[in-house]
Amino acid sequence: MEALHEPQLDTVLMVEKAILDADDYPTRMELWRSLPRKVQYQTFKRILDYLEASGKIAFSGKKIIYTGVNNPKLRALMESSVRVR
Repeated sequence: MEALHEPQLDTVLMVEKAILDADDYPTRMELWRSLPRKVQYQTFKRILDYLEASGKIAFSGKKIIYTGVNNPKLRALMESSVRVR
């Protein structure tokens, strides 16, 4: 069995920051291409799996939505849906 490469913390934080800094909800490929430094796609997918399992992101179709505590986009979305009801 081949051991998977485990991403380093600074790489995980870089991906998480890129999600937060995105102007819109990016797709996997948009996010991967926007990273400030190159990351192997296999490692990138492993990071997304971790962020999803830890409850920090969710997928809506092909879009990545940050669901962590400090997300102003999610807060605005939640506030707008409360006003509609």
